[in-house]
Amino acid sequence: MTEQELLRRESLQKLRDLGIDPYPAEMFEVTAQAADINMNYREEELEDGSKNRLNYQDVTLAGRIMATREAGKALFMNLQDSSGRIQLYLRRDELSSGEDFTFFDVILKKLLDLGDYVGVQGYAFKTKTGEVSVRVLKFKILAKSLRPLPIVKRDAEGNIHDAFTDPEQRYRMRYVDLTVNPEHREIFIKRSKLIKTMRAYLDEIGLLEVETPILQPIHGGAAARPFTTHHNTLDMKLYLRIANELYLKRLIVGGFDGVYEFAKMFRNEGMDRTHNPEFTALEFYVAYKDYIWMMGVTEQMLERVARALSPDGSATVEAGGHTIDFAGPYTRLTMFDAIKKYTGLDVENVSENELRAYCSKEHIEIDPSMGKAKLIDEIFGEKVEAHLIQPTFLIDYPVEMSPLTKKHRSKAGLVERFELFVLGKEVANAYSELNDPIDQRERFEDQLQLAARGDEEAMAMDEDFIRALEYGMPPTSGIGFGIDRLAMLFTGQTSIQEVLFFPQMRPEH
Repeated sequence: MTEQELLRRESLQKLRDLGIDPYPAEMFEVTAQAADINMNYREEELEDGSKNRLNYQDVTLAGRIMATREAGKALFMNLQDSSGRIQLYLRRDELSSGEDFTFFDVILKKLLDLGDYVGVQGYAFKTKTGEVSVRVLKFKILAKSLRPLPIVKRDAEGNIHDAFTDPEQRYRMRYVDLTVNPEHREIFIKRSKLIKTMRAYLDEIGLLEVETPILQPIHGGAAARPFTTHHNTLDMKLYLRIANELYLKRLIVGGFDGVYEFAKMFRNEGMDRTHNPEFTALEFYVAYKDYIWMMGVTEQMLERVARALSPDGSATVEAGGHTIDFAGPYTRLTMFDAIKKYTGLDVENVSENELRAYCSKEHIEIDPSMGKAKLIDEIFGEKVEAHLIQPTFLIDYPVEMSPLTKKHRSKAGLVERFELFVLGKEVANAYSELNDPIDQRERFEDQLQLAARGDEEAMAMDEDFIRALEYGMPPTSGIGFGIDRLAMLFTGQTSIQEVLFFPQMRPEH
């Protein structure tokens, strides 16, 4: 232990020796928050020059002590609760019992540490310097902090010194980050409001929120490498879901007209600024609709989210040095046209070998397991994505890239699919869903051939899902949103770790 940690443990024991429980069990009833008092406190000056407090004459607060300052027979403290900070004013004579000044001189001045949780009762007032404060008449220790918090200092001009900014420390000890950098809480408050707004919209248009399995016997619904585990009782391999798509479609087969799920997904893939092995997705499926209808719904929902999160109710968001406008309609480009626009390459009319030659010339990393569709996808990712700043629908993909998507109604070799790109990143993926069981079986068999070539992301055959389709699934449109990437966009963050409370980290040494 450090010297500070040893001293705090000594203070802990001295409190106990004085008969004070540093971790009391009883409830502490809070009646006010720091931000409310700071914002709404009012008083009036009477004719005799005295002040009349108009509100907050009796308040009870709780939070951490973040700063202390002695002033003769008084103490000033900064208390931080979930809403912000407020100054406390404590007088020796008001917190002592007769001539016994132990509580003030020993407990408050010597045994209390920064970071301790306390509860106070008193009344609000303004100091001579005009700062709204709470005059404390009752004081209770609620939890002793045994490790010192990093001290982040702010000077009179608002400049921050000794900031707790190391990303690895912040992500690993998020509880410290949120305490000493309370402005980071706003990211997660916005994230919560984003999900709440999307949920309210889906409820409004009549969809049912459901839950589907996380442990699945077949990894399906997306092209991704799964995590595997083993169920002892059944003695079988199971997979953490990479998608919930096939289960949600089973519910459409079962007679629901529209279902949605905010779900945790798990993909055993690389980690970078936009990928975490555990992430959150929203998927929803609606019977009797197609991907064109889904584009309109996507525009409406994201515009509503933008306005809900904007301080002025606008549909624009500042992110990545750009002003992103989420008011529809969004630009629509076919995948082939987008590649031709930004590279000059006509991928629709070239062979697999010609695509390989192009990738080699442009230093695009590929491997022998990739078929033509995968090569097109790699070219798109390397040469096109970064150009798609404003919300853009990429539509009409090659059939090989979309094994769960209905063939295009008028364009041979393509499917009715779109992906939404914003600020150079994919945030949503949608289909007119394939509901032909014979076609679906053939697509799965094509995926098995890719797996045999070494493609670890190829989908597995799902006989039960095909059986469900054989019972009949109505025409359906479905979509999946990456909630973490949306949160990055709407909070102006460039790293997915900033919008996850506890991102995946390497083991701590």
